[in-house]
Amino acid sequence: MKHFLILIGTTFAALLFFGGDTAMAAEGDAATNVVSIGQGLKGIGGGIAAAFAAVGAGIGIGRIGGSGVESIARQPELAGTISTQMIIFAALVEGVALFAVVVGLLAIL
Repeated sequence: MKHFLILIGTTFAALLFFGGDTAMAAEGDAATNVVSIGQGLKGIGGGIAAAFAAVGAGIGIGRIGGSGVESIARQPELAGTISTQMIIFAALVEGVALFAVVVGLLAIL
């Protein structure tokens, strides 16, 4: 819990530091680039969504692998069938995670 609170605090500190309204003059002309707080929030939200998708996929695949190995230890004669099912379910979890990461990254753009 302590690490989670530190992560949240660091995220909001980065938001306040990088997400505010800033204006920088481009070299050679008077045009300015303005970064609003909405764009900063959008970037942080997309990054958090992609991170949660990756963490969730890691937890899901870990549970699939652990349960599969336990099942093979209990019934070694079904090792081929269990391994095939583990690969199929791991691929499904990775597919969902990939879509979530893409949606999170599209939120940034």
